[in-house]
Amino acid sequence: MVGPRRPQFVLFGSSIVQKSFDNGGWGAILADTYARKADIVMRGYGGWNSRNALQVLDQIFPKDAAVQPSLVITYFGGNDSMKPIPAELSPHVPLPEFIENMKKIATHLKSLSEKTRVIFLSVPPANDEMIIQLYGERTARSNEGGRIYSEATLKLCQELEVKAIDLWTIMQQKNDWLTTCFTDGFHLASEGSKIVAKEIMRALEEAEWEPSLYWKSMPSEFVGISPFDSEGNNGAIRNSNV
Repeated sequence: MVGPRRPQFVLFGSSIVQKSFDNGGWGAILADTYARKADIVMRGYGGWNSRNALQVLDQIFPKDAAVQPSLVITYFGGNDSMKPIPAELSPHVPLPEFIENMKKIATHLKSLSEKTRVIFLSVPPANDEMIIQLYGERTARSNEGGRIYSEATLKLCQELEVKAIDLWTIMQQKNDWLTTCFTDGFHLASEGSKIVAKEIMRALEEAEWEPSLYWKSMPSEFVGISPFDSEGNNGAIRNSNV
């Protein structure tokens, strides 16, 4: 392991997570914001549903690990919400099973340590017209399906006292969300990722966690070693070209 040890933020989920380090992705935004403050670790698996996540949960987050993450941001539900037709080609997970799977995931993550914090992201909205244009009329994904699984996630998080971000509602508050937030109708473009990153930052700022995981409240590493350090010297050379 590279030292010194920093707080570890793990992004865990399906393709929304796996693609979060693409150009302008929300994972990349977090990594940039938390440079010298925390390590952003990506555990994203395209095409996965909550059933797949349970199969490897103990391997990704072993309870006996010497160091546990400070924060786990979790996203599943988009693939679970797809229609089961044809069933053999769909990652669909029935709603009751999805809820139970997410409950098990949340319970496991919360049990890792007293200081491990958890945030669940709900299913974002989808542009049905764009999806049909790209994937055809028989597409199994829809905005309405996402709404149902998003609401189920939010309700579960309220019951379990897990912090949740309602992406399905928040993203649709942007006037041009249909045309700017997606690359293919459901995967996020940079504008969609900006919303995700902004809401995660908001949640971290508002959370009454000790220690705080909001970036402005966390110390930067090795400040003062170099006189040309933009984070040192009281910001005296922050605007230099060095």
